[in-house]
Amino acid sequence: MPCPAYNVELELGEPSRELLEQARVSCGEDPSTRLQAIDELRDMIYERGECTPHRMDDDFLVRFLRARQFVPQRAHRLMVNYYKFKDDYPELFDVYPLDLRRIGDAHVVAVPPYRDQDGRRLLFYRIGPWDPKEIPIDDILKGTIFALELGALEPRNQILGGVALFDLEDLTMQHVWQITPSVASKIVKLLVSSFPATTHAIHIVNNSWIFDKMYSIFRPFLTKSMQARIFFHGYDMASLHKHIHPEHLPERYGGTWQDYAYTIWLEALKDNLTIAKEMMACGYKFREHEVGMSVAKHIREVGGK
Repeated sequence: MPCPAYNVELELGEPSRELLEQARVSCGEDPSTRLQAIDELRDMIYERGECTPHRMDDDFLVRFLRARQFVPQRAHRLMVNYYKFKDDYPELFDVYPLDLRRIGDAHVVAVPPYRDQDGRRLLFYRIGPWDPKEIPIDDILKGTIFALELGALEPRNQILGGVALFDLEDLTMQHVWQITPSVASKIVKLLVSSFPATTHAIHIVNNSWIFDKMYSIFRPFLTKSMQARIFFHGYDMASLHKHIHPEHLPERYGGTWQDYAYTIWLEALKDNLTIAKEMMACGYKFREHEVGMSVAKHIREVGGK
């Protein structure tokens, strides 16, 4: 079936009753104590002074609380890790997001316009088309970070979490050599300890013996909880379908969706003023000639910063 347009679901205003119930079950979000938890987290940030968030409003703090079962102490530690990661690796955030189209054009990283059967965002990686000589590993990390930042804007994503699929068809030793312990550490920090996002599951498909060498680099950084969320399917798409229904996968994985433009998730941002403001507040940049009129006007108003 043809793909719909990509849309960041901000769900401005009160989320649906169904989603709020899911927040209670999955995130420990109790409406009767919600404001108390937010205030406790805010007080903790001021009192401890371990990080200086660029925002302190309720909606922003809730992202971190939802990612840590609404326990203020754990949410505070996550926020400290989030800003420390930004400070430790500033080169990964000095990004013009639309420049990331090249990893989409190469069919390496993509966020499809559809979700899985549980309403979770999907993040796809295809390693085979990746040419490390043309696309540095840092560009893939930048694309991953930007996708996580986008996902963190969506209340649905904050509550339900996301799912990553790694397609290792045509994986070579040239690819494996790019995954140093330092790179593996960064990836695990992104997926586990340094972002207000929950990785519900990671699915590995089309993996051969070469992957064992790559995975041996990651394994020391993975907790038992994270290892339990990783599923290896080899070339058995029926195994994958036990977790993600074919109606929510592209045809290449035995699904029903037509292949789509891998840059669709980036192109959709050019005319979205709300998203552009959010991303610019996080330090991302846009060029006037690449975006729509409303976004270009905002760039001029803030001096391109």
